Amino acid sequence: MSAPHVIIAGGGVAGLSLGLTLHQIGVPFTVLEAVAELKPLGVGINVQPNAVRELMEMGITASELEQVGVSVREWALVGQQGQDIYAEARGTDAGYHWPQYAMHRGKFQMLLAEVLQRRAGPDAIRLGARVTGYTKTPRGVTAQIIHTDGTTSDMAGSLLIGADGIHSNIRAQMHPDQPPIHWGGAIMWRGTTRAKPIRTGSSFIGLGTHRQRMVIYPISPPDADGLAQINWIGEITVDDPEARKNIGWFRQVGIADFAHHFADWTYDWLDVPALLAGADVAYENPMIDRDPVPTWVDGPVALMGDAAHAMYPTGSNGASQAIIDAREIGAAFVGQGVTAAALASYDAKLCAPVSELILRNRGLGPFGLLTMVNDRCGGEFSNIDDVIPPAERTEFMGKYKAAAGFAMETLNNAPPTLAKGAKV
Repeated sequence: MSAPHVIIAGGGVAGLSLGLTLHQIGVPFTVLEAVAELKPLGVGINVQPNAVRELMEMGITASELEQVGVSVREWALVGQQGQDIYAEARGTDAGYHWPQYAMHRGKFQMLLAEVLQRRAGPDAIRLGARVTGYTKTPRGVTAQIIHTDGTTSDMAGSLLIGADGIHSNIRAQMHPDQPPIHWGGAIMWRGTTRAKPIRTGSSFIGLGTHRQRMVIYPISPPDADGLAQINWIGEITVDDPEARKNIGWFRQVGIADFAHHFADWTYDWLDVPALLAGADVAYENPMIDRDPVPTWVDGPVALMGDAAHAMYPTGSNGASQAIIDAREIGAAFVGQGVTAAALASYDAKLCAPVSELILRNRGLGPFGLLTMVNDRCGGEFSNIDDVIPPAERTEFMGKYKAAAGFAMETLNNAPPTLAKGAKV
């Protein structure tokens, strides 16, 4: 009987994390990635302590993660007048056993790819190969592939894992009647600027209102001149999404195209117009997700990452959940072999709670505090304790962290997802 072989469609954070996990537990695999060349594209992401734990248990070291990002020390929500609404320590400063990292998404992807190819060999990732669909067979599954030169081919495997993102071909076949991508009217502008870090020097800051805000955090440590690479996201919500149908999925725009929304956002601790003006380039894209589906599995085929649960980035959960998916699939394989039954167990454990997280993030996730402030005082206050008592703010954030899987006491006391040395 031939050894099981897992086909992974997609070489992003999800697919590469799964490849590293399968190599660790002794399962043969191939990652098929659509692009002809991996490049460090994208902007900032946050990887929460629950996912950092899994990365370190894969053998990714803190020093490697610090080459592509910086440890986060604080999460803060600030009103448009500049007063704190909520602030808390993050990562090891908060008492977690693992850090939280803010990093450049593309550099992080390149790190995972380099480590995977170093461990599993250069052929572990095949570039220029997009999975367009699948056929279930008596022995597993066959993936249909189109290559960058226009030719097509098939690959047979025991299982197929769709890690092919929000536009997943595998999900489209699994759920042909799924609604189109959901956009609720929020537009984001993203960029980076070399500037001096603020507050703790490594703070994640949400500033503004429930309809207009900035998210600002460093994704590198300061250089000798005291300047770091600062990731920023400007967001507004339009009343009529139909009026902005021309918005691109991800397009380069000029700073002047959107900076007027934040023209008077100057404080003694932060000058937003100057931060935006200092960027080399900016990109516009809508805040989008997909409606949850009832299952991520079709026999020997499963979804993970954005293919399974594309969600609003309001809670910094996307990359973290993709890494968790990979480890849970690995744990299911250790327990039940490289089988469709293992995929069904993974689905039963994660699909329903993560679907709830998609909808929670659609309600702005932890930024939902801004909506509460608006509802109670129109966003203007002198003392936040008079608007939302401290205990209520703490309870709100605690519920979100529990739903997202990184409640500190639970995480710190949780056994490893995969026991050390576990093999299939």
